[in-house]
Amino acid sequence: MSPASPSTLQAAAEQLRRAADTGQPCAPVRGLLGEGDVDAAYQVQTLNVLHAQAQGRRLVGSKIGLTSLAVQRQLGVAQPDFGRLFADMALCDGEEIDSRRLLQPKIEAEVALLLGRDLDHDKHTLADLFRAVDAVLPALEIVDSRIAGWDIRISDTIADNASSGLFVLGNRPRRLADVDLLGCGMTLELRGEPVSVGAGAACLGNPLLAALWLADTMARRGEPLKAGDIVLTGALGPMAPARAGDVFTARIQGLGEVSACFASLQGASS
Repeated sequence: MSPASPSTLQAAAEQLRRAADTGQPCAPVRGLLGEGDVDAAYQVQTLNVLHAQAQGRRLVGSKIGLTSLAVQRQLGVAQPDFGRLFADMALCDGEEIDSRRLLQPKIEAEVALLLGRDLDHDKHTLADLFRAVDAVLPALEIVDSRIAGWDIRISDTIADNASSGLFVLGNRPRRLADVDLLGCGMTLELRGEPVSVGAGAACLGNPLLAALWLADTMARRGEPLKAGDIVLTGALGPMAPARAGDVFTARIQGLGEVSACFASLQGASS
């Protein structure tokens, strides 16, 4: 299949924006881009990031997706992907979420890193990362797809900003040196009942390995991670569907807990 033309890339970007704006999920964009054309998919993502910035939205970091080997196998890839985080995607711990902001949300527990230094080398070491990370927080990522029925392949999810939705950060930061991110256990509960369990090792073997992959990848693209950035390192366990009225709490060993509260439809703001 020949490379996607600029007009095709723009059409895919507009299709995803229209789905987000109308709240009506769209058909997969892989029909336009090709199922495995990762480069074209990132070009579409970039078009929509630039469009968002032109609308006044502020970039605050990046997220890593596809950190589960099982999900990678499902989509036929051998590496993670990334999406961009905007300030208007961020929520406070326990803040009520208007479910109408989302199309078909799911939720997963993650480790978030807050950077205090730039990561702008072509190849980073673990020591570089330890120096750069100011704080570690428990986080919930509310993933969402503009693609109807979550019928996605690799080009769909990358083009769709790595299926990003919203994210919630805990409010008690820890020092990286004080936390075992490899061995930390995670439990995600829905109103007190476990719906997902996992550990740091489920995230590409270690959330820090995922962060190193992102740092190297972004630097090679000429968009290095910067001081002040938030990095969501990837899911510690399976994601769970989220519905209006749901209340989720994630507990991550050594990091504490963080909650997400989805407003009931009756209580959602008009």
